[in-house]
Parts: sequence; C-alpha cells; structure tokens
Amino acid sequence: MSKNLFEGIITPMVTPLTDRENIDIKGLEKLLDHLVNGGVNGIFLMGTTGEGTSISYRMRKELIRHSVEYVNHRVPIFVSIADCCIEESLNMARYAKECGATYLVTALPFYLGLTQKEIINYYTTIADNVPLPLFLYNIPAQTQLMISVDAVKTLANHPNIIGMKDSSGNGTYFNTLLAEVKANHPDFTILVGPDEMLASTMTLGGNGGVNSGSNLFPELYVNLFKACKAKDTERILKLQKLVMKVSTEVYSIDKSSVSFLKGLKAALFTEGLITDYICEPLERVNDVDLEIIRKNVAELKRQISQTL
Repeated sequence: MSKNLFEGIITPMVTPLTDRENIDIKGLEKLLDHLVNGGVNGIFLMGTTGEGTSISYRMRKELIRHSVEYVNHRVPIFVSIADCCIEESLNMARYAKECGATYLVTALPFYLGLTQKEIINYYTTIADNVPLPLFLYNIPAQTQLMISVDAVKTLANHPNIIGMKDSSGNGTYFNTLLAEVKANHPDFTILVGPDEMLASTMTLGGNGGVNSGSNLFPELYVNLFKACKAKDTERILKLQKLVMKVSTEVYSIDKSSVSFLKGLKAALFTEGLITDYICEPLERVNDVDLEIIRKNVAELKRQISQTL
C-alpha cells in the first residue's frame, strides 16, 4: 500500500509555560508564528523537547487545541501520544483528531521492559486503533528500549504506520534502517532526531529531521535541508558548521543531562519569545549560564544572517 512520503524539517516545539499549571499562550502564539514564518515543514507537540511527559493531561489538550487552531493549516501538526497506558494514548489520539491534528507520534512505554515481539504488538495495537497516520519514535535514552531494525521492517508493512523518528544518535543503526527498510518501503519516512546528524543522514537517503534547534533558528535548519536536497556540498558544510555551534554554544552550557532543553528554553527567553520556565523538578539555567547563552545567541544570529 502506497504511503505519502513526508520530507523536511519538523520542529519538536518547546512548550511555553508560565508555571507548572499553565501554558504561556502569548508565548505559544509567538513561537508558532516564528516557526511557520521560518519555513519549517511541520510542528511536533509534546515530544522530549516539549516536555510532553511532564505536563498534565489538561495542559496537553489545551496545547493541542490552541496550537492547531492558531496554526490554522499553515503547516502539519504532529502530536505525541506517548504514555505507559495504551488507553490514555488512544484517548489523546482521538482528541488530537477532533482538534484537527495531522499526524501522531509515539515513543515506547518507558517503565516496563518490552521484548521486540511486544514492541511490535504495542505499535500494531496503537496503529490499529488511532484515527490518524502514526510515526514510530525511537529514543532509547529516555525509554531504555531500542526498536530493532527487524521490528521496524515488520511495522513498516502496517498501512497506518507511515514513518519513524530515530533519536538514538546511532549512525550505524540509522544507516541500516535506510538500507533495509527503504529497500522495500521507499515511501516510508525516516527522520533523524539529533540536529548534528541531519546532513549526514540525508546524504544516504534520510528524509529530514526533527531538530530541536529549529525552535531557535528555523531558517538555518530549513536551508540546510534544502542544501542537502540540492547536493550543494559547499553550502552544506557552511550550514553544518553553524548547526554544530548551536550544539556547543546553546545546548552544552548547562552541564546537566538535559542541557539541550535548558539551553534551548534559555535561548528562546533571551530572544523574547517565551518565558524560561521549565517543568519541575528540572531547574532553569543559572544567571551566569543565561548570560553566556544570551551572548552566544547574539553571535550565532550574526553568523547565520551572514551565511544565509
């Protein structure tokens, strides 16, 4: 059965918050406009970067509803339905459909270890019962589970499973996916998570990225995607260098295990797009690191502007 191949840059959007009980609606609207105007091909709600497992179900629904309404079909909306309870995932999927979302994404339940057979059964059950096309989401750092290439090959046969986001950061695994899954399913979308791997994975046939840095600099990642499609090596190298600087100068200032998220929210705060509130028990970056990030973002903006 033919599937519609999706290509491009999808932003795993941060969730703007005023406190642990409330979405920052003004910040949300500013951020959504920033992403759409920056040319991204889709917006992914409640992924890892969006702190999806940390906000309440009430807030998740508010975020879906308001985002879909505000974007108003300007770009597709991807919604995470990841949950340890299948019924809660299905409830969220139905709500996303009612609101007008375009695609669903789900990572594996993170609490109980699953066998590969159980992983296949899990995704098959979800795909059989959701009202929108589904993307697999491989993120072993958070779930402690890896979706095997054989499992992906099996799941790619399901008519409602149309693609996958791989955030493993494992280049050999990603290349094996491209070689073994794409061979029989050329219309199965395979997207990379880590920003740093966008260019290298597209060279071998990847379809784009779900890249956190596109929250901050959407044009950079969109232009890198376009350069990859055009096989413009000189431009790829220039843009890739800037992507790597985002990693070192925004993501890596705070030294915690989720420094990318803290740095990204801090950077967006310095740009006046959102507050720097981050879901408890995580803590926002300290004042010293915030000033370092502020200066780094200003310099990155200058360099990106010169390059683009």
